[in-house]
Amino acid sequence: MPDFDLMRELHRKADSKIVLLVLDGLGGLPLKPGGPTELEAARTPNLDRLAAEGALGQTIPIRHGLTPGSGPAHLGLFGYDPLEYVVGRGVLEGVGVGIVVKKGEVAARGNFCTVDAEGKITDRRAGRIASSEAIPLVARLAQVKVPGVEVEVRHVQEYRFAVVMRGEGLEPDIADTDPQRTGVPPLPARATQPGAQTTADLFNQWIGEARKVIADHPKANALTLRGFSTDPQLPRFPEVFGVRSACVAVYPMYKGVAELVGMSVLKVDGDRPEDEFAALAKGWNDYDFFFVHIKKTDSRGEDGDFAAKSAVIEAVDSALPKLLELGPSVLAVTGDHSTPAKLKSHSWHPVPFLMWAPATVRTDDQTQFGESACARGGLGTFLATDAMPLMLAHALRLEKFGA
Repeated sequence: MPDFDLMRELHRKADSKIVLLVLDGLGGLPLKPGGPTELEAARTPNLDRLAAEGALGQTIPIRHGLTPGSGPAHLGLFGYDPLEYVVGRGVLEGVGVGIVVKKGEVAARGNFCTVDAEGKITDRRAGRIASSEAIPLVARLAQVKVPGVEVEVRHVQEYRFAVVMRGEGLEPDIADTDPQRTGVPPLPARATQPGAQTTADLFNQWIGEARKVIADHPKANALTLRGFSTDPQLPRFPEVFGVRSACVAVYPMYKGVAELVGMSVLKVDGDRPEDEFAALAKGWNDYDFFFVHIKKTDSRGEDGDFAAKSAVIEAVDSALPKLLELGPSVLAVTGDHSTPAKLKSHSWHPVPFLMWAPATVRTDDQTQFGESACARGGLGTFLATDAMPLMLAHALRLEKFGA
């Protein structure tokens, strides 16, 4: 993993352009032993050509055997050790929808959920209700008051929202209220450190009142909170790596993690891969490094829909020529973590990684982009935190170390 002081010392200017294309939850599993993964089942002529012209490998998002959340997994790709730089989902969601979260304020990511007459969860995502249905519910939540603190609530997307609490002496060390399974009630907010109990009690007050104002909804009649956190005050990505950097993403959380590390966020009109690549083209002359995020690979994996996840990958592949027309010096294609449709969740499996850099890459003998080929690729298996130095080196943006 990169030493940030060393990166500051070695980075240098160059005319090269770097694109990090992240297909969220890209890694998968075969439905049957010996079968293809979602990536291997997808028809990807453009990615396969890049694989033949480049080099393949696989990344470990955090450490072997650890299943990462999306926030830590993206920080790892940006070069930040997720075990050292801990960022909660709440602050990522909040910043991603434009809420200013300062040190000492506590943010959480909210999910609408469905509970039965006994208060037990029957659907953790409230049937993935549409944003148009969720926005009026968030407006109700925004009216809920708790004495002694200020609470701000904003809609994120579909069934998700962000909530930020401001006041004196607040602490973010609180366990999630989402039990991560159905058939049980939501958990109460619970302090994981003694100093956070007062904050947990305040959130429980808010949750109690919030549930009253949405109890009449047929699906989104309850809620859970995850990722309690505050501003981690991270080192600034452009200063550490010496690149003018921009984010192209549709979903707010990924805009949030990019903003937290100091990237500019480019406006995207639409949610298709070609819409994101069009936004990339508009900002092409103003930046050196582009983080481009594709969300639906992860969503379809969590839905357990193998074919739909493959279809998302195929859609990215079809749009890829528009990105390549820009002439990137380095294009890295990977995921933040694996989300096998077979498991319907994030997993610990290594993540496919493709490095395409025509001027500098040492090719291997792999000709298709998939998990099996990446496991045999010339880049080997490496920590995701090493991806940034690797991209910078191929872009000729690192000085020699030592005499």
